Amino acid sequence: MSSDKLKYTRNIGIMAHIDAGKTTTTERILYYTGRNYKLGEVHDGTATMDWMIQEQERGITITSAATTVNWEFENQDYRLNIIDTPGHVDFTVEVERSLRVLDGAVAVFCAVGGVEPQSETVWKQADKYSVPRIAFINKMDRAGADFFSVIDELKEKLGANAVPLQIPIGSEDTFQGVVDLISNRAIIWDDDSKGMHYSEGPVPADLVEIVDEYRTRLVEGCAEEEDELLEKYFNDHNSITDDEMRRIIRQATLEMKITPVICGSAFKNKGVQNLLDAICLYLPNPYDVPAITGINPDTDLEEIRHVDSDEPFAALAFKIATDPFVGRIAFFRVYSGTLQSGSYVLNASTGKKERISRIMQMHANKQNPIDLIEAGDIGAAVGFKQIRTGDTLCDEKHPIVLESMTFPEPVISVAVEPRTQDDVDKLDIALLKLAEEDPTFKIRTDQETGQTIISGMGELHLDILVDRLRREFKLEVNQGAPQVAYREAVTATVTHREVYKKQTGGRGKFADIIFELGPADEGVKELQFLNEVKGGNIPKEFIGPIEKGFKAAMSNGVLAGYALESMKVKILDGSFHAVDSDALAFEICAKIGFKEAARKAKSVLLEPIMKIEVVCPDNYVGDVTGDLNKRRAVVENIEAKIKYQIVKAKVPLSEMFGYVTSLRTVTSGRGNSSMEFSHYQEVPRNIAEDVITKLKGY
Repeated sequence: MSSDKLKYTRNIGIMAHIDAGKTTTTERILYYTGRNYKLGEVHDGTATMDWMIQEQERGITITSAATTVNWEFENQDYRLNIIDTPGHVDFTVEVERSLRVLDGAVAVFCAVGGVEPQSETVWKQADKYSVPRIAFINKMDRAGADFFSVIDELKEKLGANAVPLQIPIGSEDTFQGVVDLISNRAIIWDDDSKGMHYSEGPVPADLVEIVDEYRTRLVEGCAEEEDELLEKYFNDHNSITDDEMRRIIRQATLEMKITPVICGSAFKNKGVQNLLDAICLYLPNPYDVPAITGINPDTDLEEIRHVDSDEPFAALAFKIATDPFVGRIAFFRVYSGTLQSGSYVLNASTGKKERISRIMQMHANKQNPIDLIEAGDIGAAVGFKQIRTGDTLCDEKHPIVLESMTFPEPVISVAVEPRTQDDVDKLDIALLKLAEEDPTFKIRTDQETGQTIISGMGELHLDILVDRLRREFKLEVNQGAPQVAYREAVTATVTHREVYKKQTGGRGKFADIIFELGPADEGVKELQFLNEVKGGNIPKEFIGPIEKGFKAAMSNGVLAGYALESMKVKILDGSFHAVDSDALAFEICAKIGFKEAARKAKSVLLEPIMKIEVVCPDNYVGDVTGDLNKRRAVVENIEAKIKYQIVKAKVPLSEMFGYVTSLRTVTSGRGNSSMEFSHYQEVPRNIAEDVITKLKGY
């Protein structure tokens, strides 16, 4: 792709809390850019980007959908690769993996709800990957819409330096347009043309004062960024041009010093063209993003890949999907080089060669075949054998492994079985396909009962997956009641000696280790392994197997068989036998040693604690908090808004099954809630005993 083309390319994501209007905003973008000829609506189940049946029925986004559109701005054709991500916390992995490969993002906020819990989650994810963003305050036409209150929340709750580039003209029923603070002109949309046409004019008289105040702040902020501009500003306050202001705003956005804020109502077709202009003006092109670094697997040295079609090919697969017509599809972002359809690449993460038989440009669930793809672009590959989320695809002669992605562990499990014995194998294949697509979906077989257990991020997540088994794979399954994914932890430090001897005819097995086992240091979420053996009492080649043994043992705690998230093991001493000792003997010795030591190290049960936010009318607050208290919740804050209140609390997941139904009853159907994982915490002793007793079936 020529450098000129890349300058006018934007790889962006649309992210927000559930119901802020992301998908509607994306649908309007498709309409105004000529990609769609009629407006798709989420509530009618006709949104293009919500192409899954489950999305259309429930009116929510489940899987991130990609599309490419063109937008003409200032006589220049811009190409926008857009990913519409889900807002529901159960599908947070979709946001995580999309942000990993995007250059910029549009954060959509509801003008009534403001900064909601999932808004905070996606904002932190964008911070983690240093993604510059602009904020679009949507739903300005709704009762209770308050532009300035949302600006305050962006600053207070997200720590964002929110800089308004527009002031709304009216709100709720009277919302009709905006004042552009850069050009100092009013923009009024025409309802008859579905927002296609708008007129410009002077600032309405009742807004002159507030527009002057915000415009002065904006001009001063721009002037302070450059000495030349500051001097110009001191000489004449009106001398800074619109182009100079836009240049400074773009620079500050790319450096993540500010978040430009604009507003509108996507549903009422107001403000979306301004949003497209702002994407072109302020969000980065692939050149604005730092060159990507990776590790050469042959040399273990760090290497850099620049956005250049002449450099060796390097790309990151960020999503795997299954299509009924073309099979498995890998979405990937190209960081350097060029890939032609039909060519071979190296999957540096597995070390195997892959043939990419076809390359596609995606539009929701439709594909347009292309001959080649170049640096800076996003596409989809078909015809490969084994590519997983987070794998690096690269030139065979220039291998590189790019940093992969980390995904949260599941917090809820359910047992599933096929209705007929004939479907056992079909179920295994279907579950493996779903697990390939979704890294937060895990499958395991319970050793004692032989049941297949599936785990995910929440009740809705597992509901959707079971629904997909039925519809896509034509499998009817029975499922058990949802189970909480507990964890175990050791709370005391103990010293233990484990000697493993096994004598069978001929060569036996022997291993002897003395170790200290206890809780890991604060913040460590894995096995902390220290080797303090002196004088070669345990040869170095056996230390690795000992660590491997402890690591494997952590997946099965001594209380109820739940995994341990972290622990610290210090190998102090031991001995070996010249003939009978081998790697396997020491690995087994470590596993047995863990079981014995963990019993003495005061093992406890940990449960997932969720962060919940309930929004309800004023007169139901007492009932809502009373119901939460019964569920062992700790209410942290109650925030008053006009006509409704927001209750924030931390509550154990085990108490929250079926909460949505209960909340509807308590609030006569007028309350809603959102919940996300917060942390693990020790289960009170009486409840822990119940859980362990039930699990062991006494």
